[in-house]
Amino acid sequence: MQHYYNVIIIGGGISGTALLYELAKYTDLESIALFEKYPALSSLNSNGRNNSQTLHCGDIETNYTFEKAKKVKKTANMLLNYALDHGYAQKHIFKFPKMVIGVGEKEVSFIKERYETFRTLYPYLELFTAEDLAKIEPKLVEGREDEIVAMGALDEYCAVDFGAIAETFAQNAKKSMKGVCDIYLDAEVYRIDRIGDKFQLTTPKGKYFADYIVVNAGAHSLLQAHKMGYGKDYACLPIGGSFYYAPASILGSKVYTVQNDKLPFAAIHGDPDILMKGKTRFGPTALALPKLERYTENTYLEFFESLRPDKSVIKVFYDLLADDDIREYVFKNMMYEVPGIRKGLFLKEAKKIIPTLRESDIEFADHVGGLRPQIIDKKNKRLLLGEAKIDTKEGIVFNMTPSPGATSCLGNALKDVELIAEYLGCGFDSAKANIDLVGEEQKSVPVLEPMPGYVETQS
Repeated sequence: MQHYYNVIIIGGGISGTALLYELAKYTDLESIALFEKYPALSSLNSNGRNNSQTLHCGDIETNYTFEKAKKVKKTANMLLNYALDHGYAQKHIFKFPKMVIGVGEKEVSFIKERYETFRTLYPYLELFTAEDLAKIEPKLVEGREDEIVAMGALDEYCAVDFGAIAETFAQNAKKSMKGVCDIYLDAEVYRIDRIGDKFQLTTPKGKYFADYIVVNAGAHSLLQAHKMGYGKDYACLPIGGSFYYAPASILGSKVYTVQNDKLPFAAIHGDPDILMKGKTRFGPTALALPKLERYTENTYLEFFESLRPDKSVIKVFYDLLADDDIREYVFKNMMYEVPGIRKGLFLKEAKKIIPTLRESDIEFADHVGGLRPQIIDKKNKRLLLGEAKIDTKEGIVFNMTPSPGATSCLGNALKDVELIAEYLGCGFDSAKANIDLVGEEQKSVPVLEPMPGYVETQS
């Protein structure tokens, strides 16, 4: 059979390339391939312009529970171990101070309590008073009337160029693979069909065949699942994020703010931009967009195909907008996109981090910020947050990976390697993978399970 591979991966972002790397290095598969629709890898959300550039360890993200932080910490350490082992320190992964600030009596109390709990998981965490912050980041306290405190670290790796890391995954996969490891660019997968015991992919370069398929195509993953009859109980709600630039002298640390528990999306943060030297970025905003790719206009129809609007979807929207805090948040984020008024409005948010920030200090970062696929559980009428997986048990997997999907890419990929090894019966050196990536022998890697209720709905 021409153009045949044991495994084909669809999507050349950091999730797809991480899986390519692990399959090449830790299995005895004879042939693997990756298909990417654009001329280069990491063209969309993995591109450093389109994400937070943050190694999400769970230490300064206040929307993480202690249990989730434990899982995220281990998968973040896998990416860190990989980067350091390959000599990418201060090249693709960077150190500078990071912290989460609490402003006002309620948030200050929250940070202090959280510090006492989370320092058991992150021994390097420190509690910074206003006096400490005046030395570390003086602009955090200049002109501030409210009480402030922070917890964080001064000497930890915290920023990542995920696009560059994805490129290294592809390069190192080629070096590690004893058999065939092919990467096809400008190769959009138009459709996937089951032909006997194989899958057939139709692409502009012809037809290709595989025993196993993993779809890591961001917001398009669920659309591909729907086309094949899977995941009909789920809909995709794409959320776009935008950023604002300020001079680099404004901030030298990665500074997060306390998350409002009612809001399903991240609070804004400010940090040095590792790709745009001389710039500090503030954001992201969060806005539901009727498209599957932020800057691609021809994905509107695909959005409606993946949303599959019905009474369940409308109920989720109604419940979200019925809450005063969420409704105000949605409206504000819409206004942050409107030229002429957006800078002044966003400035009010950014001044929580830098009280003396002026409107003349910031500018809208044009074409910066990506789009994340949030999943709506239509059966239970709720919005699901975090990574989601549809494991069909039939030789094809669909992954949807909002933040911290980039940070957790190697952990998520290991789960897929396990599924592939079990399904195909190929060899998988899990001991070496755990030593290399986790740093311990035969330590199970925490990953999120397939979306709840999916397997049951298919039985």
